[in-house]
Amino acid sequence: QMVRVSVLNDALRMISTSEKRGKRQCVIRPSSRVIIKFLSVMMKHGYIGEFEVIDDHRTGKIVVELIGRLNKCGVICPRFDVTLDQIEHWTTSLLPSRQFGYLILTTSYGIMDHEEARRKHTGGKL
Repeated sequence: QMVRVSVLNDALRMISTSEKRGKRQCVIRPSSRVIIKFLSVMMKHGYIGEFEVIDDHRTGKIVVELIGRLNKCGVICPRFDVTLDQIEHWTTSLLPSRQFGYLILTTSYGIMDHEEARRKHTGGKL
């Protein structure tokens, strides 16, 4: 029996493999509040379609509609602490170009992308 180290990593890996195989939707389980927040940020930027949380009285599932806009998504591990002035450094080292791609941070104001974090003048964990 394998142990789940990172639930979020599993979820994002599931989404990106389903996207590569050209699936229309994928099921993520177990669900967590972090995953739901993460998916809503991705939905806001138009990388995925709607998603639906199914409560099965166990760990819960999420059905995600895929729209074929995603190139790659994953977890940066270990989750580094990023201060406001380091955000620029991380975006240049991790993202393919300045025009597109998002780093999603967990901040004290909730989970948001790096541009919103810069607007709210806060750092957080990558």
